Amino acid sequence: MTSPYAHHAARRPEGLDAARPPWDIGRPQPALLALARNGALCGRVLDIGCGTGEHTLMAAAVGLDATGIDLAADALRIAGQKAHERGLTARFLRHDALRVGELGELFDTVLDSLVLHALDAADRAVYLDAVRSVLRPGGKLFVLGYSDRHTGQPAVPHELSRSDIASCFTDGWVLESVQPTVCASNLHADGVAAWLITCTRI
Repeated sequence: MTSPYAHHAARRPEGLDAARPPWDIGRPQPALLALARNGALCGRVLDIGCGTGEHTLMAAAVGLDATGIDLAADALRIAGQKAHERGLTARFLRHDALRVGELGELFDTVLDSLVLHALDAADRAVYLDAVRSVLRPGGKLFVLGYSDRHTGQPAVPHELSRSDIASCFTDGWVLESVQPTVCASNLHADGVAAWLITCTRI
């Protein structure tokens, strides 16, 4: 079986249940849940690479207009079932993260849980340009990505350094903060060292 780590985060394949990704933990990532509880999310929220919908539903649960996008039809089906079971209203769309600008909509908050870190430098530039096009001026982008500080086993790919992060947000963004945190994982008992990145769209 192919390791779920080999799957490109921006283009997750079909058959999610057959190869459960390490980040599919059945609840929101703690670092992002803290943002919701502290009122950091506002307005219309777009969850890019939403998978089975935990962060989209997290936003919906605090009363926000929440949309999640992903390319994995199985994951989106599960997300819709969760919304129904929890009595929450959220929208789930099958859409490519690199072409998010084609949604033709504007959002106040964008969530990225483990998408940006999996892209190469060229795709990161394309992706962030697309994100800027759907984020209102002054809107916030929150990114959770694996950190080069991770030392546990198994090893993880796509680690971001502080210099990697700084190079991503040079044009059209204010890089507000880069905070060390932990990403929960179903393969790592102690989680994965990560960064929580906060940016404002100029």
